Amino acid sequence: MKDSPISTDIDFNLCGIQHGFLKLPYSHDQSAWGSIMIPITVVKNGDGPTVLLTGANHGDEYEGPVALFKLAQELRTDDVMGRVIILPAMNYPAFLAGTRTSPIDKGNMNRVFPGKPDGTVTEKIADYITRYLLPLADYVLDIHAGGKTLDFVPFAAVHVLDNKEQEASSVAAMKAFNAPYSMMMKEMDSIGMYDTTAEEMGKVFVSTELGGGGMSTAKSNAIAERGIRNFLIHAGILTGEITFNPSIELDMHDPNCFMISEDEGLLEICVDLGEDVSAGDIVARIHDIKRTGIPPQVYKAKKAGIMASRHFPGLVKMGDCLAVIATEC
Repeated sequence: MKDSPISTDIDFNLCGIQHGFLKLPYSHDQSAWGSIMIPITVVKNGDGPTVLLTGANHGDEYEGPVALFKLAQELRTDDVMGRVIILPAMNYPAFLAGTRTSPIDKGNMNRVFPGKPDGTVTEKIADYITRYLLPLADYVLDIHAGGKTLDFVPFAAVHVLDNKEQEASSVAAMKAFNAPYSMMMKEMDSIGMYDTTAEEMGKVFVSTELGGGGMSTAKSNAIAERGIRNFLIHAGILTGEITFNPSIELDMHDPNCFMISEDEGLLEICVDLGEDVSAGDIVARIHDIKRTGIPPQVYKAKKAGIMASRHFPGLVKMGDCLAVIATEC
């Protein structure tokens, strides 16, 4: 396979703190010999495990960047036993644009893994992470939120895996993160996901959904920062005690958890996040916005559970995810 076009001055085996960039050559109208400069920090002290911390897999999700840019500023060598790799904004072009996908190639970072060294900009970044960062890691934490189109109850999540020993290790790390909710997930489509690539490499992998609406809050940022610290303690990187708060265990294994719109119009959400839902309850109505006097389309829950996610903007289109109903374990 071709070498990655991405280069860095970071020495991943050097003890101490290094702040630098992943440099991806990118020729464009404003800079003929330009580069995309993706910030990265590595903190290493002695022997120990390696944790890879990532944010802005999607560019309009901010809890990860807020917590990880802060951590890169605050973490000290003496705090660490092992190595921490901090990549606050994986899809850096999307992060700068405040969009889910890259404005350069429309690449959805979480759908192009393992990437290609000779592919699009997004594929080149994914390829570097796959071949140069993930192999270094024992533990991986990828911090997500709902972006501009979804809002979630704040949860940490792991996937149901064929390797039950690996699944159990990931569940333990998820519980250590200690978000208000802890979710067992099966994706509707896991092809091309960062999660899938890391899991297939045998990594302990935890993801999150900590809010949404294209913004972070004081509460969601605090959950991210506390969760990252707990995760690093669990991995053996930091010393200290994990302080556990109550966490409601959920799962969303069933396709009936997902409510997909078959209409376009004005969304009337009828159940708020975190509220209980019974099978048959009205979760949403979609109103025709082209004319008055038309009855709305009614969407009812196919199963009982907790309202874990909802569509965020007030207007919806056919195919949008309206809601996710998760089951309490």
